[in-house]
Amino acid sequence: MEKRKSKAYVFVAMLVALLLFGCGALYTDIKTPMPSLSLQANADSKTKVGKASCTSYVWVVAIGDCSVAAAMKNGGINKIHHVDYEIKSIFFGIYGKHTIVVYGE
Repeated sequence: MEKRKSKAYVFVAMLVALLLFGCGALYTDIKTPMPSLSLQANADSKTKVGKASCTSYVWVVAIGDCSVAAAMKNGGINKIHHVDYEIKSIFFGIYGKHTIVVYGE
């Protein structure tokens, strides 16, 4: 019976470690395309880049404008070629930053 208990504890510990560390709970810094906005076929002719960010602190305060419209305005873009999304999160989201990156002309 004791052997079965110790195996269960090991399994639970491994599962918790996978959930916490496998998904970037302590630190995340990724860049990914936004599938619904990556529609232009001629992305090689992009000449301008605009960014807009939102920041959150301790799951309580979130500030900023991370909209596509704000990124277009910041980059002086009138026609979108594609849009990417950047995420940075530290220790379960105590600090988080979300950035929209718009490429276009």
